[in-house]
Amino acid sequence: MYRIISGSIHGFADASEFIELLNNLPGELEYFFGGSEELFVSRAPGRLDLMGGIADYSGSLVLPLPIAAATHVALELHDERTISIVSLPAGRKGSLRSFDMSLADFQDVDNLIDYATARSMFQREFEHHWAAYVAGAFLVLMRERGCEFKRGARILISSAVPEGKGVGSSAALEVAVMQAMVAAYEIDISTTEIAFLCQKAENLIVGAPCGILDQMTAAFGEADRLLELLCQPGELQGSIRLPDELAIWGIDSGIRHSVSGADYGTVRTAAFMGYRMIAETAGLACHETETRGLVRISDDRWQGYLANIRPYEFERDYAAHLPEAMSGEGFLKRYKGTSDSVTCVRADWSYPTLQATRHPIYEHARVKSFAETLKNWRGIAQAEELGELMYQSHASYSACGLGSPGTNELVALVRESGVEAGLYGARITGGGSGGTVAVLGHRDAGPSINAIIERYTETTGYQSMVISGSSPGAGVFGNLRLGRN
Repeated sequence: MYRIISGSIHGFADASEFIELLNNLPGELEYFFGGSEELFVSRAPGRLDLMGGIADYSGSLVLPLPIAAATHVALELHDERTISIVSLPAGRKGSLRSFDMSLADFQDVDNLIDYATARSMFQREFEHHWAAYVAGAFLVLMRERGCEFKRGARILISSAVPEGKGVGSSAALEVAVMQAMVAAYEIDISTTEIAFLCQKAENLIVGAPCGILDQMTAAFGEADRLLELLCQPGELQGSIRLPDELAIWGIDSGIRHSVSGADYGTVRTAAFMGYRMIAETAGLACHETETRGLVRISDDRWQGYLANIRPYEFERDYAAHLPEAMSGEGFLKRYKGTSDSVTCVRADWSYPTLQATRHPIYEHARVKSFAETLKNWRGIAQAEELGELMYQSHASYSACGLGSPGTNELVALVRESGVEAGLYGARITGGGSGGTVAVLGHRDAGPSINAIIERYTETTGYQSMVISGSSPGAGVFGNLRLGRN
């Protein structure tokens, strides 16, 4: 039986349940851990992106809420330079996933392989692509921090964060894994660096062009508080307590979401195309780098972030210079490339340049207004102002091409129910094109949320799950060190 040697479960029932699971592993996993080594346990939550969303990659302020559901990881070191990973099925239903590799696979003769090679390696077999989120942490620490990893690891994962719902399941996994690794291997690294290295792994090894919102929330989130994060690139400005009168729910649309999908990547690329066009219109110096498709922009005016352009400035000086849509081929002929290192412009693709550029500029302004209203809260009458900002944000997502029939229907149902039902606002959460809708309502509006779900089920036949509650990030939880009795 394992017992806690150091650390605390901080009163989390799910952490206690995970330890109980480790002491009662099912038959096929009974001997997964060798038993002679200590286990290092970490915990990282998912999140609801209340405001900000995809504008994070353009430098916006964002306001995510860490949710109650979390990912737990147990890691045991062993003497062979191999990684064995097992991911338990959600709710213990279905088949577990497993993956094994040698750490030597990250080396080509005497040199570490590059990120592109690693990405191809994990994409070779679809059923093993998920392992890139876990094993990628080893390569990132090797390349960025010079870690040698003379010992291997056995890693067991149990996650309650639903996948494909737009609630940060991948970031919760990445952060929990790296948090356990730095404890087990005694790596001196800050929580901020953990978040950024996890983002690098997802961008360059998994191949998903996410911003930093999810990883920072999984690492730094505080229970029942909105993380106030300025993504330039990841400046923590504190946290904002939700007024006692308000509560936040997530309603699952049943439409699977993925930040590695074409819609998200297209909109991100289009935003950077727009920034490149604005830079030329503004007379900023733009230089093609040695890396094909990348352009360096000398930008003292907006510090390199699209979100720093004010809405009135955009409409007055730049909107007219951006086409509604532009082909990748036409863009590349004139502008050569963008300043984004994790996406590339496809010549055969069409991009919604104007709206993808407008969205983060206006979203940054909306989020700042949302945050200021909460900081200067005068009462429930202000809740409608917050809700209207959420509706505007959702409409802007949809105009980018990131809406979906299910999420649009849920937002419409919330708006139709309105203030009389204690519901103030709703918007798609995360990267869009499906996933979950975040709803802001009165703390007593639970019955109204249930009524929304009933109506949605009648229309679509899908029984939505409700995401509620909150818990702190991996940095607050720290690590548990378990030993055998």
